[in-house]
Amino acid sequence: QVQLVESGGGLVQAGGSLRLSCAASGRMGNMNTMGWFRQAPGKEREFVAAIRWRDSRARSADSVKGRFTISRDNAKNTLYLQMNSLKFEDTAVYYCATSRSALLILFASTPAPADFDSWGQGTQVTVSS
Repeated sequence: QVQLVESGGGLVQAGGSLRLSCAASGRMGNMNTMGWFRQAPGKEREFVAAIRWRDSRARSADSVKGRFTISRDNAKNTLYLQMNSLKFEDTAVYYCATSRSALLILFASTPAPADFDSWGQGTQVTVSS
């Protein structure tokens, strides 16, 4: 089992930036893809971005393209999400997750929560307008 711990959330004004981190530990042999999801109050959990661990190939949701960047540090077993030009509608709890699949980022369909196996506890991001 992989343990995931997110950090870096907080309160920021619209137009500002935050960087989220997700530290992974435990049994990481099946950790082929890592991703970020978010969930706003009353809404379903939605895909934000994902990255393939072995070669950093990545994809992101249309709503965050050009503003958010996903990256990873193999040596630190840490996933990042750099969020720039934040908008009020980015307010949500952000979760990192891992998947055994190394092909998720290649599929035409948007990755779903069910495609991921392990989840962190989430970190709150609040953007004030």
